[in-house]
Amino acid sequence: MTSSSDIAGIHATNLTRWMLERAPDLVEPLQFELITGGLSNLTYTVTDASGRRWVLRRPPLGHVLATAHDMGREVRIISALSNTPVPVPPVVGFCEDVAVNEAPFYVMDFVDGIIARNSDAGSALSVAARANAGRSLIHVLATIHDIDVDAVGLGDLGRKESYVERQLSRWQRQWESTKDVEVPEMTELHHLLSASIPEQGPATIVHGDYRLDNCIVGSDGNVIAVLDWELCTLGDPLADLGFMFVYWAEANDSFVVIEGSATALEGFPSRSELLTTYKEFTNRDVSQIGYFVALGYWKLACILQGVLVRYRSGAMGDQSTDADSGASPVQRLAIAGLAAFDGQIGGTRV
Repeated sequence: MTSSSDIAGIHATNLTRWMLERAPDLVEPLQFELITGGLSNLTYTVTDASGRRWVLRRPPLGHVLATAHDMGREVRIISALSNTPVPVPPVVGFCEDVAVNEAPFYVMDFVDGIIARNSDAGSALSVAARANAGRSLIHVLATIHDIDVDAVGLGDLGRKESYVERQLSRWQRQWESTKDVEVPEMTELHHLLSASIPEQGPATIVHGDYRLDNCIVGSDGNVIAVLDWELCTLGDPLADLGFMFVYWAEANDSFVVIEGSATALEGFPSRSELLTTYKEFTNRDVSQIGYFVALGYWKLACILQGVLVRYRSGAMGDQSTDADSGASPVQRLAIAGLAAFDGQIGGTRV
């Protein structure tokens, strides 16, 4: 494990003092380790000398957009959901005093399970557990979308109407503020999305980044914790399903967002099966799913552009990335988004 003194974004002495006030039985010294895989907020494991573990999240080291990376908002969402059927990690504490660690942060309990970021991690699940993981992922998503936002105190988390319009406006601003070259496919995709916005039904919680590797599953495949709520708002629930499908690779796909995806392994359901399961759980009209997949590709392209800018400036600590290797990853996502309008995901029909 890397020495805490070598970890960017961590002030070990101050954090140890802060942790002792909330977990007085911890055994010093604390060790901090950056968890790889995140492309936005920085996430670390915190381990004391007895082996007890926690997770700390903080914003990137610089170049943070004004409305992004709000640690307090993320804590508020997790805390509000802690007494609902939605599985979330228990929060240990939140700190907005920048004198402690140079930026707001929060700490939550460590949930022991499997994060299937790739096929190696997904292989830890049996074929039967993979099938169950797909169904559990949809069941939890349906549960999130069934939460009474006013009853849990999240009714003012965001505007309930015009979700897609707000997303198109927000991410277009980010795209314009971070792009370094013109990408005609991004312009075309934004135009198509703006010209054919589906009618929105009743607003629900929208996680904003819901996918298998933002959840922790048990050995049986059941989702035991949903992570990374930083993009959560209120709006159209089909946006979550569409974004999930952007990442959900199948074995025969000709295009995938992440090579070596766990979901391409034997046992994981197809996107078509997941769509049917979601419809069974929610009884929602899913006929416009192609639109929301296209929106997901475009949104991811906008996010990726911002991430690449932060990596190039050193704002993501000591992590390395291959996100900007190869030819125009943003352009490839935009092309995939255009294909989604015709019902094609990864070269396969939805």
